[in-house]
Formats: sequence, structure tokens, C-alpha cells
Amino acid sequence: MREAELWQRMRTHLGAGYAAVWAEQMVLAELGGRTVVEALAAGVDCKTIWRAVWSRLELPATDR
Repeated sequence: MREAELWQRMRTHLGAGYAAVWAEQMVLAELGGRTVVEALAAGVDCKTIWRAVWSRLELPATDR
């Protein structure tokens, strides 16, 4: 998964405005206690980040 796809999925589920705020503020244990933005900066794979976001948002399996 590319970073652009990660952001698109987040915008789809959180809305265009809120996705960026959520990504900067929501700390996810699955990402080592990082936010999405911090995980991206640290080089964490986008697919790993998406799985953490998917889990936190409790999205259906079809969105995984």
C-alpha cells in the first residue's frame, strides 16, 4: 500500500478534514505508541499503519 492510498482510506472513513487531525493526535499502541504521522515519519509500512487504524476504528473486515 502506498501512502496516498492510506490517506485516501482515512479520508473515506474519517472525512477529509478530520483524517489529518486524527492522524496527528490519535496514539495507537499497535504503532509503538505513535500517531499515524509519527509512524509514517519513522518509516513504518503503510499497510501496518492501516491495520492499526482499521482496528482502532473498528471497521468491517471488508475494509481491511
